[in-house]
Amino acid sequence: MVVLLAVSSVCALSLGTPYVPPHRLVAAVLEGDTTLAGIVVSELRVPRLLLALVAGACLGAAGLVLQEALRNLLAVPEMLGVSSGAALGVAAPLVLAFSLPAAVQPLPAIGGAALGGGLTLLVAGIGRSASAVLLTGAAVAAALQAALLVLMVMADQLDLQLIYRYLLGSLSARTWDDVTDLWPWLLVAVPALVLCAPVLSVLRLGDEDAEALGVRAQRARLAALAIAVVLIAPVTAVCGPVAWVGFLAPHLSRWFAPAAGAVRWLPWSAAWGAVVVAVADVPARLALAPVETPAGAWTALLGVPAGVALMRSGGRRAARHGQDAPASTREQSSELRNTASGVTDEVPPAGVSRHAHRGEPGPGGPASPPLGTVGTEDVR
Repeated sequence: MVVLLAVSSVCALSLGTPYVPPHRLVAAVLEGDTTLAGIVVSELRVPRLLLALVAGACLGAAGLVLQEALRNLLAVPEMLGVSSGAALGVAAPLVLAFSLPAAVQPLPAIGGAALGGGLTLLVAGIGRSASAVLLTGAAVAAALQAALLVLMVMADQLDLQLIYRYLLGSLSARTWDDVTDLWPWLLVAVPALVLCAPVLSVLRLGDEDAEALGVRAQRARLAALAIAVVLIAPVTAVCGPVAWVGFLAPHLSRWFAPAAGAVRWLPWSAAWGAVVVAVADVPARLALAPVETPAGAWTALLGVPAGVALMRSGGRRAARHGQDAPASTREQSSELRNTASGVTDEVPPAGVSRHAHRGEPGPGGPASPPLGTVGTEDVR
Protein backbone atom coordinates (compact mmCIF):
# COMPACT_ATOMS: atom_id res chain seq x y z
CA MET A 1 0.00 0.00 0.00
CA VAL A 2 2.74 2.46 0.92
CA VAL A 3 4.65 1.72 -2.29
CA LEU A 4 1.56 2.14 -4.47
CA LEU A 5 0.63 5.37 -2.72
CA ALA A 6 4.13 6.82 -3.03
CA VAL A 7 4.54 5.90 -6.70
CA SER A 8 1.09 7.15 -7.68
CA SER A 9 1.60 10.42 -5.77
CA VAL A 10 4.94 11.14 -7.44
CA CYS A 11 3.48 10.31 -10.87
CA ALA A 12 0.43 12.49 -10.24
CA LEU A 13 2.57 15.48 -9.26
CA SER A 14 5.42 15.07 -11.75
CA LEU A 15 4.00 13.72 -15.01
CA GLY A 16 2.07 15.78 -17.49
CA THR A 17 2.52 19.11 -19.22
CA PRO A 18 4.66 20.68 -17.91
CA TYR A 19 6.83 17.88 -16.56
CA VAL A 20 8.23 18.57 -13.09
CA PRO A 21 11.20 16.46 -11.91
CA PRO A 22 10.59 14.68 -8.61
CA HIS A 23 13.45 16.51 -6.87
CA ARG A 24 11.72 19.86 -7.54
CA LEU A 25 8.34 18.87 -6.11
CA VAL A 26 9.13 19.91 -2.54
CA ALA A 27 10.29 23.34 -3.65
CA ALA A 28 7.25 23.76 -5.91
CA VAL A 29 4.84 22.90 -3.09
CA LEU A 30 6.43 24.41 0.01
CA GLU A 31 8.56 27.32 -1.19
CA GLY A 32 5.93 29.06 -3.33
CA ASP A 33 7.54 28.56 -6.74
CA THR A 34 6.09 31.24 -9.04
CA THR A 35 7.09 29.57 -12.29
CA LEU A 36 4.55 27.88 -14.50
CA ALA A 37 5.56 24.44 -13.20
CA GLY A 38 5.26 25.58 -9.57
CA ILE A 39 1.81 27.08 -10.11
CA VAL A 40 0.54 23.98 -11.91
CA VAL A 41 1.79 21.69 -9.16
CA SER A 42 0.60 23.73 -6.19
CA GLU A 43 -2.73 24.97 -7.60
CA LEU A 44 -3.89 22.05 -9.76
CA ARG A 45 -2.08 18.80 -9.11
CA VAL A 46 -1.82 18.90 -5.31
CA PRO A 47 -5.53 19.62 -4.71
CA ARG A 48 -6.44 17.00 -7.29
CA LEU A 49 -4.30 14.41 -5.49
CA LEU A 50 -5.75 15.35 -2.09
CA LEU A 51 -9.27 15.15 -3.48
CA ALA A 52 -8.54 11.70 -4.92
CA LEU A 53 -7.26 10.50 -1.54
CA VAL A 54 -10.19 11.96 0.43
CA ALA A 55 -12.80 10.74 -2.06
CA GLY A 56 -11.33 7.25 -2.16
CA ALA A 57 -11.16 7.03 1.64
CA CYS A 58 -14.80 8.10 1.99
CA LEU A 59 -16.02 5.65 -0.66
CA GLY A 60 -13.97 2.77 0.75
CA ALA A 61 -15.23 3.34 4.29
CA ALA A 62 -18.83 3.73 3.09
CA GLY A 63 -18.59 0.47 1.14
CA LEU A 64 -17.45 -1.43 4.22
CA VAL A 65 -20.22 0.11 6.34
CA LEU A 66 -22.89 -0.97 3.86
CA GLN A 67 -21.48 -4.48 3.45
CA GLU A 68 -21.18 -5.08 7.17
CA ALA A 69 -24.54 -3.53 8.06
CA LEU A 70 -26.41 -5.61 5.45
CA ARG A 71 -24.15 -8.68 5.81
CA ASN A 72 -23.69 -8.91 2.05
CA LEU A 73 -20.39 -8.58 0.19
CA LEU A 74 -22.17 -7.10 -2.84
CA ALA A 75 -23.83 -4.26 -0.92
CA VAL A 76 -22.07 -1.32 -2.56
CA PRO A 77 -23.32 2.25 -3.11
CA GLU A 78 -23.93 1.56 -6.80
CA MET A 79 -26.27 -1.35 -5.98
CA LEU A 80 -28.35 0.40 -3.31
CA GLY A 81 -29.45 3.55 -5.10
CA VAL A 82 -27.20 5.78 -3.02
CA SER A 83 -24.81 6.84 -5.81
CA SER A 84 -27.62 7.14 -8.37
CA GLY A 85 -29.66 9.29 -6.00
CA ALA A 86 -26.69 11.57 -5.33
CA ALA A 87 -26.01 11.94 -9.06
CA LEU A 88 -29.68 12.78 -9.65
CA GLY A 89 -29.56 15.41 -6.91
CA VAL A 90 -26.57 17.07 -8.56
CA ALA A 91 -27.87 16.90 -12.14
CA ALA A 92 -31.38 18.22 -11.42
CA PRO A 93 -30.38 21.80 -10.40
CA LEU A 94 -27.98 21.96 -13.34
CA VAL A 95 -30.59 21.00 -15.93
CA LEU A 96 -33.43 22.99 -14.34
CA ALA A 97 -31.21 26.08 -14.05
CA PHE A 98 -31.32 26.42 -10.27
CA SER A 99 -28.36 28.44 -9.04
CA LEU A 100 -27.03 27.30 -5.67
CA PRO A 101 -24.27 28.81 -3.51
CA ALA A 102 -21.08 26.78 -3.35
CA ALA A 103 -21.52 26.09 0.37
CA VAL A 104 -24.84 24.26 -0.11
CA GLN A 105 -24.06 22.43 -3.35
CA PRO A 106 -23.61 19.08 -1.52
CA LEU A 107 -27.13 19.37 -0.06
CA PRO A 108 -28.99 18.20 -3.21
CA ALA A 109 -26.54 15.30 -3.46
CA ILE A 110 -27.16 14.36 0.17
CA GLY A 111 -30.91 14.60 -0.37
CA GLY A 112 -30.74 12.41 -3.47
CA ALA A 113 -28.52 9.84 -1.76
CA ALA A 114 -30.84 9.72 1.25
CA LEU A 115 -33.80 9.36 -1.13
CA GLY A 116 -32.20 6.41 -2.92
CA GLY A 117 -31.10 4.61 0.24
CA GLY A 118 -34.37 5.35 2.06
CA LEU A 119 -36.46 4.03 -0.83
CA THR A 120 -34.37 0.87 -0.88
CA LEU A 121 -34.93 0.14 2.81
CA LEU A 122 -38.58 1.22 2.68
CA VAL A 123 -39.52 -0.95 -0.30
CA ALA A 124 -37.46 -3.94 0.78
CA GLY A 125 -38.60 -3.76 4.38
CA ILE A 126 -36.03 -3.06 7.05
CA GLY A 127 -36.54 -6.37 8.78
CA ARG A 128 -36.11 -8.53 5.70
CA SER A 129 -32.99 -10.32 4.61
CA ALA A 130 -29.95 -8.59 3.18
CA SER A 131 -30.53 -10.25 -0.20
CA ALA A 132 -33.97 -8.63 -0.46
CA VAL A 133 -32.46 -5.25 0.33
CA LEU A 134 -29.79 -5.74 -2.31
CA LEU A 135 -32.22 -6.77 -5.05
CA THR A 136 -34.55 -3.90 -4.19
CA GLY A 137 -31.61 -1.50 -4.23
CA ALA A 138 -30.72 -2.58 -7.76
CA ALA A 139 -34.30 -1.85 -8.86
CA VAL A 140 -34.31 1.55 -7.13
CA ALA A 141 -30.95 2.41 -8.72
CA ALA A 142 -32.34 1.52 -12.16
CA ALA A 143 -35.39 3.76 -11.56
CA LEU A 144 -33.22 6.69 -10.47
CA GLN A 145 -30.97 6.22 -13.49
CA ALA A 146 -34.07 6.32 -15.71
CA ALA A 147 -35.06 9.63 -14.13
CA LEU A 148 -31.53 10.85 -14.77
CA LEU A 149 -31.84 9.91 -18.43
CA VAL A 150 -35.02 12.00 -18.65
CA LEU A 151 -33.10 14.99 -17.30
CA MET A 152 -30.34 14.39 -19.83
CA VAL A 153 -32.90 14.50 -22.64
CA MET A 154 -34.07 17.88 -21.36
CA ALA A 155 -30.55 19.32 -21.11
CA ASP A 156 -28.87 21.38 -23.81
CA GLN A 157 -25.63 20.32 -25.46
CA LEU A 158 -23.28 22.03 -22.99
CA ASP A 159 -25.09 20.75 -19.91
CA LEU A 160 -25.26 17.29 -21.47
CA GLN A 161 -21.48 17.15 -21.84
CA LEU A 162 -21.01 18.28 -18.26
CA ILE A 163 -23.51 15.72 -16.93
CA TYR A 164 -22.03 12.91 -19.00
CA ARG A 165 -18.52 13.64 -17.79
CA TYR A 166 -19.74 14.03 -14.23
CA LEU A 167 -21.64 10.73 -14.21
CA LEU A 168 -18.48 8.78 -14.99
CA GLY A 169 -16.63 10.31 -12.03
CA SER A 170 -13.94 12.79 -12.96
CA LEU A 171 -11.30 14.72 -11.01
CA SER A 172 -10.53 17.08 -13.87
CA ALA A 173 -10.18 20.83 -13.15
CA ARG A 174 -10.61 20.46 -9.39
CA THR A 175 -9.12 23.18 -7.20
CA TRP A 176 -8.57 23.96 -3.52
CA ASP A 177 -12.17 25.19 -3.23
CA ASP A 178 -13.46 21.69 -4.01
CA VAL A 179 -11.22 20.21 -1.33
CA THR A 180 -12.25 22.71 1.33
CA ASP A 181 -15.95 22.12 0.62
CA LEU A 182 -15.56 18.53 1.86
CA TRP A 183 -14.12 19.26 5.31
CA PRO A 184 -17.34 20.35 7.10
CA TRP A 185 -19.06 17.14 6.07
CA LEU A 186 -16.08 15.02 7.07
CA LEU A 187 -16.08 16.60 10.53
CA VAL A 188 -19.57 15.16 10.96
CA ALA A 189 -19.03 11.80 9.27
CA VAL A 190 -15.70 10.71 10.78
CA PRO A 191 -16.72 10.78 14.50
CA ALA A 192 -19.98 9.01 13.64
CA LEU A 193 -17.99 6.43 11.70
CA VAL A 194 -15.73 5.76 14.68
CA LEU A 195 -18.75 5.24 16.94
CA CYS A 196 -20.42 3.01 14.35
CA ALA A 197 -17.50 0.59 13.92
CA PRO A 198 -18.10 -1.57 17.05
CA VAL A 199 -21.81 -1.86 16.21
CA LEU A 200 -20.94 -3.25 12.78
CA SER A 201 -19.12 -6.14 14.44
CA VAL A 202 -22.28 -6.96 16.40
CA LEU A 203 -24.51 -6.76 13.30
CA ARG A 204 -22.38 -9.46 11.67
CA LEU A 205 -23.79 -11.93 14.19
CA GLY A 206 -27.33 -11.53 12.87
CA ASP A 207 -30.35 -9.59 14.05
CA GLU A 208 -31.36 -12.03 16.79
CA ASP A 209 -27.92 -12.19 18.35
CA ALA A 210 -27.54 -8.42 18.05
CA GLU A 211 -30.85 -7.91 19.84
CA ALA A 212 -29.71 -10.31 22.57
CA LEU A 213 -26.58 -8.19 23.04
CA GLY A 214 -28.62 -5.02 23.38
CA VAL A 215 -28.25 -3.60 19.85
CA ARG A 216 -31.44 -2.69 18.01
CA ALA A 217 -30.62 -4.04 14.57
CA GLN A 218 -33.08 -1.98 12.55
CA ARG A 219 -32.04 1.33 14.10
CA ALA A 220 -28.37 0.42 13.81
CA ARG A 221 -28.83 -0.42 10.13
CA LEU A 222 -30.58 2.90 9.50
CA ALA A 223 -27.78 4.74 11.32
CA ALA A 224 -25.17 2.91 9.22
CA LEU A 225 -27.01 3.90 6.04
CA ALA A 226 -27.14 7.54 7.21
CA ILE A 227 -23.37 7.54 7.85
CA ALA A 228 -22.75 6.01 4.42
CA VAL A 229 -24.92 8.70 2.83
CA VAL A 230 -22.97 11.49 4.56
CA LEU A 231 -19.72 9.92 3.33
CA ILE A 232 -20.83 9.33 -0.27
CA ALA A 233 -22.96 12.37 -1.09
CA PRO A 234 -20.35 15.18 -0.66
CA VAL A 235 -17.81 13.21 -2.70
CA THR A 236 -20.40 12.58 -5.41
CA ALA A 237 -21.32 16.27 -5.44
CA VAL A 238 -17.70 17.26 -6.10
CA CYS A 239 -16.33 14.60 -8.45
CA GLY A 240 -19.26 12.39 -9.39
CA PRO A 241 -19.89 8.72 -8.60
CA VAL A 242 -16.43 7.13 -8.85
CA ALA A 243 -17.58 3.60 -9.55
CA TRP A 244 -16.87 0.43 -7.57
CA VAL A 245 -14.33 1.85 -5.15
CA GLY A 246 -16.71 0.89 -2.32
CA PHE A 247 -16.68 -2.65 -3.68
CA LEU A 248 -12.95 -3.18 -4.17
CA ALA A 249 -11.50 -1.45 -1.08
CA PRO A 250 -13.35 -3.57 1.56
CA HIS A 251 -12.36 -6.77 -0.22
CA LEU A 252 -8.73 -5.70 -0.27
CA SER A 253 -8.83 -5.00 3.46
CA ARG A 254 -10.42 -8.42 4.14
CA TRP A 255 -7.95 -10.22 1.88
CA PHE A 256 -4.91 -8.77 3.67
CA ALA A 257 -6.40 -9.26 7.17
CA PRO A 258 -8.91 -12.14 6.95
CA ALA A 259 -9.00 -12.79 10.71
CA ALA A 260 -9.76 -9.19 11.68
CA GLY A 261 -13.14 -7.64 12.37
CA ALA A 262 -15.03 -4.57 11.24
CA VAL A 263 -13.14 -2.31 13.66
CA ARG A 264 -9.80 -3.15 12.03
CA TRP A 265 -11.17 -3.44 8.50
CA LEU A 266 -12.61 0.07 8.55
CA PRO A 267 -9.36 2.11 8.51
CA TRP A 268 -7.76 -0.31 6.08
CA SER A 269 -10.75 -0.05 3.77
CA ALA A 270 -10.50 3.74 3.82
CA ALA A 271 -6.76 3.55 3.10
CA TRP A 272 -7.22 1.11 0.22
CA GLY A 273 -9.97 3.28 -1.23
CA ALA A 274 -7.62 6.26 -1.24
CA VAL A 275 -4.91 4.20 -2.95
CA VAL A 276 -7.32 2.86 -5.60
CA VAL A 277 -8.55 6.31 -6.64
CA ALA A 278 -5.05 7.82 -6.58
CA VAL A 279 -3.70 5.01 -8.76
CA ALA A 280 -6.65 5.15 -11.19
CA ASP A 281 -6.34 8.91 -11.65
CA VAL A 282 -2.84 8.61 -13.13
CA PRO A 283 -3.88 6.72 -16.31
CA ALA A 284 -7.09 8.78 -16.40
CA ARG A 285 -4.97 11.90 -16.84
CA LEU A 286 -2.13 10.52 -18.95
CA ALA A 287 -3.32 7.51 -20.98
CA LEU A 288 -4.92 9.53 -23.80
CA ALA A 289 -3.13 12.85 -23.23
CA PRO A 290 -3.90 15.63 -23.95
CA VAL A 291 -7.47 14.32 -23.58
CA GLU A 292 -8.41 13.25 -20.05
CA THR A 293 -10.57 10.21 -19.37
CA PRO A 294 -12.82 9.95 -16.29
CA ALA A 295 -11.24 8.28 -13.28
CA GLY A 296 -14.48 6.37 -12.62
CA ALA A 297 -14.05 4.51 -15.90
CA TRP A 298 -10.66 3.20 -14.76
CA THR A 299 -11.86 2.24 -11.29
CA ALA A 300 -14.75 0.28 -12.81
CA LEU A 301 -12.52 -1.30 -15.47
CA LEU A 302 -9.95 -2.50 -12.93
CA GLY A 303 -12.04 -2.74 -9.77
CA VAL A 304 -14.75 -5.18 -10.79
CA PRO A 305 -12.45 -8.01 -12.05
CA ALA A 306 -10.07 -7.50 -9.11
CA GLY A 307 -12.96 -7.55 -6.62
CA VAL A 308 -14.42 -10.74 -8.10
CA ALA A 309 -10.99 -12.40 -7.98
CA LEU A 310 -10.57 -11.38 -4.33
CA MET A 311 -14.03 -12.77 -3.48
CA ARG A 312 -13.20 -16.12 -5.10
CA SER A 313 -9.82 -16.27 -3.39
CA GLY A 314 -11.40 -15.47 -0.02
CA GLY A 315 -14.08 -18.11 -0.58
CA ARG A 316 -11.51 -20.82 -1.33
CA ARG A 317 -9.49 -19.80 1.73
CA ALA A 318 -12.59 -19.98 3.92
CA ALA A 319 -13.50 -23.37 2.46
CA ARG A 320 -10.05 -24.78 3.21
CA HIS A 321 -10.22 -23.38 6.71
CA GLY A 322 -13.64 -24.92 7.22
CA GLN A 323 -12.42 -28.36 6.09
CA ASP A 324 -9.24 -28.36 8.12
CA ALA A 325 -10.65 -27.04 11.37
CA PRO A 326 -13.03 -29.91 12.24
CA ALA A 327 -10.35 -32.58 11.64
CA SER A 328 -7.84 -30.89 13.87
CA THR A 329 -10.50 -30.28 16.46
CA ARG A 330 -11.46 -33.96 16.45
CA GLU A 331 -7.82 -35.00 16.83
CA GLN A 332 -7.28 -32.63 19.75
CA SER A 333 -10.49 -33.78 21.43
CA SER A 334 -9.51 -37.44 21.01
CA GLU A 335 -6.09 -36.80 22.50
CA LEU A 336 -7.62 -34.99 25.46
CA ARG A 337 -10.06 -37.81 26.10
CA ASN A 338 -7.31 -40.43 25.89
CA THR A 339 -5.07 -38.51 28.26
CA ALA A 340 -7.86 -37.93 30.75
CA SER A 341 -9.00 -41.55 30.82
CA GLY A 342 -5.56 -43.12 30.59
CA VAL A 343 -6.83 -45.66 28.05
CA THR A 344 -6.33 -45.62 24.30
CA ASP A 345 -9.06 -46.51 21.87
CA GLU A 346 -7.12 -49.24 20.14
CA VAL A 347 -9.03 -52.33 19.04
CA PRO A 348 -7.53 -55.57 20.35
CA PRO A 349 -5.87 -57.60 17.66
CA ALA A 350 -7.46 -60.70 16.25
CA GLY A 351 -7.09 -63.81 18.39
CA VAL A 352 -7.21 -62.00 21.70
CA SER A 353 -10.30 -62.73 23.70
CA ARG A 354 -12.49 -60.14 25.31
CA HIS A 355 -11.45 -61.55 28.69
CA ALA A 356 -7.83 -60.64 28.02
CA HIS A 357 -8.85 -57.18 26.87
CA ARG A 358 -10.70 -56.55 30.12
CA GLY A 359 -7.87 -57.96 32.24
CA GLU A 360 -9.98 -60.91 33.43
CA PRO A 361 -8.72 -64.49 33.74
CA GLY A 362 -9.18 -66.36 30.52
CA PRO A 363 -10.37 -69.88 30.17
CA GLY A 364 -6.85 -71.22 29.69
CA GLY A 365 -4.64 -69.33 32.08
CA PRO A 366 -4.02 -66.49 34.47
CA ALA A 367 -5.14 -63.02 33.91
CA SER A 368 -3.12 -61.04 31.38
CA PRO A 369 -2.51 -57.32 31.65
CA PRO A 370 -5.12 -55.20 29.96
CA LEU A 371 -4.28 -53.99 26.48
CA GLY A 372 -3.99 -50.30 25.80
CA THR A 373 -3.37 -49.15 29.38
CA VAL A 374 -1.07 -46.21 29.87
CA GLY A 375 1.11 -45.82 32.92
CA THR A 376 1.51 -42.73 35.01
CA GLU A 377 4.81 -41.80 33.38
CA ASP A 378 3.29 -42.18 29.92
CA VAL A 379 0.45 -39.87 30.83
CA ARG A 380 2.95 -37.32 32.08
